[in-house]
Parts: sequence; C-alpha cells; structure tokens
Amino acid sequence: MYFCVMKRMILITFVALAFASCTKAPKPIYPVPTAEQLAWQQHETYAFIHFGLNTFNDLEWGYGNTPAATFNPSDIDCDQWAATLKNCGMKGVILTAKHHDGFCLWPTESTEYNISKSPYKDGEGDIVKELSEACKRHGLLFGIYCSPWDRNNASYAFPEYVATYHKQIDELTRNYGPLFEFWFDGANGGNGYYGGADETRSIDPDNYYDYQRAKYTVLARHPDAMIFGGPYQTVRWVGNEKGFAYATNWCNVTENGTEWQPTEVDVSIRPGWFYHQNEDAKVKTINELCDIYYRSVGHNANLLLNFPVALNGKIHPIDSARAVEFYQTISNELSHNLLAQAKVHADDERGYRFSASKVNDGNPETYWATNDDYPYGTISFSMDKPVEISRVLIQEYVKLGQRVKSFYLEGALDGEYFPIQAYDSTTTVGYKRIVRFDPVEVDKLIIYFDESRGSLCISNIEAY
Repeated sequence: MYFCVMKRMILITFVALAFASCTKAPKPIYPVPTAEQLAWQQHETYAFIHFGLNTFNDLEWGYGNTPAATFNPSDIDCDQWAATLKNCGMKGVILTAKHHDGFCLWPTESTEYNISKSPYKDGEGDIVKELSEACKRHGLLFGIYCSPWDRNNASYAFPEYVATYHKQIDELTRNYGPLFEFWFDGANGGNGYYGGADETRSIDPDNYYDYQRAKYTVLARHPDAMIFGGPYQTVRWVGNEKGFAYATNWCNVTENGTEWQPTEVDVSIRPGWFYHQNEDAKVKTINELCDIYYRSVGHNANLLLNFPVALNGKIHPIDSARAVEFYQTISNELSHNLLAQAKVHADDERGYRFSASKVNDGNPETYWATNDDYPYGTISFSMDKPVEISRVLIQEYVKLGQRVKSFYLEGALDGEYFPIQAYDSTTTVGYKRIVRFDPVEVDKLIIYFDESRGSLCISNIEAY
C-alpha cells in the first residue's frame, strides 16, 4: 500500500512538473529590440576620441579656415589610446574622423582638407586606419563619427556637397571595418568659412543629407552597426552632454511607443571635447565619474565617455589614471553579489520555467514571469545571515519588451521591516537599473513591482 501511494505521489509530481514546463512564455509587448540592438546595449561603456585641427588651435568648433598644415602631432600613439581604454573597461571606441570644421583624419579623395595635406608622416598618415588596427590588436570595437556639417566645404548647403559627404561615408564604411557604430552628429548648418564665403548657411537636415541612403551604405557593409543621428537612427541621444540618462527611461522612445531606440549618453572626461591645456586641472573626479556611471548604465543607457587626445598625440596621463581608477572603483563596488545564494520567493509565478529562482541563477536567458492577469508582483530574498547592502541591480528580459513602470524596496532585519530610501529613481528598469541608497543591514530584501505594462519578466536581480 505504501509503495502504491509513493508511486502515485511521484506520478502526480512528475505530471505537475511536466505541465509547468509547458507553460507558455508571456507574449511580447512591442516594440522589442533587434538582436543587434540588444548586443549593443550589452557593451554598456565605450569611449569617444576627439582629435583633429581643433586640438592644435585650442578650439571646440573650428570655423573651417585653419590650414591643414596646422595638424602636426609630435608623437601620436594609437596603441596607447587603445591600451588606455582597455585598462579602464571600455568595450570600444568611436573616433571623430571628421568634425564640423571639415578636416578629415584619413586621406580622403572627397576633399583636399585632409590629413594628407598635413606634416603628419609627410602626408602619408591615416589615423582612422591606425586606430582601427590598434583596436583589433587590443580587442576593442571600433566606430566612426563623421560630421555631416562641413564649415570648410564651399559646396555645403548645395546639392554638390551631398555627393561629397556620401563619398566620405563610402570610404569610411568600405576601408576601416568592422564598425560597431556610426555617428551622424546633430549639429547642422550655421556660419562657416565655406571656401572663403564666410557666411551663414541653413539646411533641412532630415532631407538634405539623404540619410536613408547613408543608412543603407552603413548597414550593407556593417549589418550589426548601430546608427546615431538623422531620421533613420537605431539608437538615440539622451538630450544632454552631461552623461545623465532620464530618471524614467523607456527604450521604446516613449511609453507605448512603436519603435525600440535604446539610449546613449555622451560626456567628456574634461569640460571640453577637444584637448585644452588649461583644463588639465579640471578632469572629472572619481565621484563625478561614478555618479555618471550610475545615472547612465544604471539608468538603462549606454555610456560614451570622451577622451580628448593631447597635442603630443596621446591620451593625457591625468585622464588615463582617473579613468582607470574610476573603472576599478565601480568594479569593486559591484564585485560581490550578495543575493547569489539567497532563497527567493515571489507572490506570483507563471510556472516552474518562470519561477522566482530564475532571477539569481546566473543565466540571462531565464527569467521570473508573472501570470498574464498579474501586471505587478513582489519578490523577496532571504539570507542565512545579515549582510550590508547599498546597491540593487535589476534587469528585465527585454527580448519580450520593456514593462516595469515603477517599483520600490524594503528591507528586514530580525523580523523588523523598514523602507529603503533610494537616491535613484525607482520607475523604469529596462536592460538595467541600478539603485543606490545609504548602507543598510538586512537579512531579507523585498522588491515591490507595483506597476507594469504587462506580466513581469525579470531576468536578473543583484545586491551589493
């Protein structure tokens, strides 16, 4: 009799588990990222390099009237750039191959205003090539910024210039790949040298540059590349140059939007984008850089951190040391996940495949999901002994769309519950949200997701 009962219990358990394993995944809530967009979001941090005629004329925006011969670095070392960026945790670099002054850092056939007309390597230099090859040696991704505005070109604002600009895009996408991102800056039209005209010219950027053709050129050769700028971009600017993403940050442009466009924030490690000696004492502090990280990567955005190359052709040692210390500080702060071994419980689960335990199993492809009629949920983590925490990291399974609208945190110690007051917004999550707060001792952490666009799909939760 005993064995019959045991067999029946085993059979019931097996059937229950089999039924649970067949539970259907939540339906996507559109829009959702492409595979390329998701891979791009996973890079999280990478670098800008601003270097050109502006560097040697102590300018931010060149007028387009400075001779190409002004460009004359004494000891350029692209391997030093790449090694520095690798050491501070950057996944790649985007080079300003051409800024608004129109000077090109490669020997282009599209204009005389390029590096071949400078003393650098007796006119045989090609910094785009040198950096792209250095990136390959150091295992970094490579991207290109090519300004559509050209304050030097006499044909700017006329049809002839559009052909010139597309020639530049063709050369850059043909000869220096693979590219992970291509930047079309949003600064367009205004006063300039324009071949000696010295006048102001206005254009309609969305229509003048033929951005649709430009996008086709980029993606035909680099299908994984992201595009910033213009009406056909695949990633979007946060709206400032301070390195801070929105407190509430949707990848679907606006809540219930129709297009997935993840956010990129850009900021310079110094006040200026190009090198100025008088800014050597104004490099951002460790605290400033860490705050930028938490308000960019920690707010569901990628961080594009600019390094202005100095007059000698190297990243300044102050910038390099500060960036490495910044990277080490963040790495230390997020080095030991205190929830990795915690017991997890949720008030609603979709089934075994989507149980609460999926949020700390270390697998980004598994996730906790609630039922379709449950667009909220509570999840708790119980520790064997008290721990001190000051950071909570949450990630949604964004392959099914971005869902969470708001959440809040609570801690408990010896059965006494208390609210955790976060410094950072507890609204959207998306690919990643990191919430900071004053250190608290807990033996239990509770997260209340109180509003969502649909059933929850949470792939990862960590605490530090």
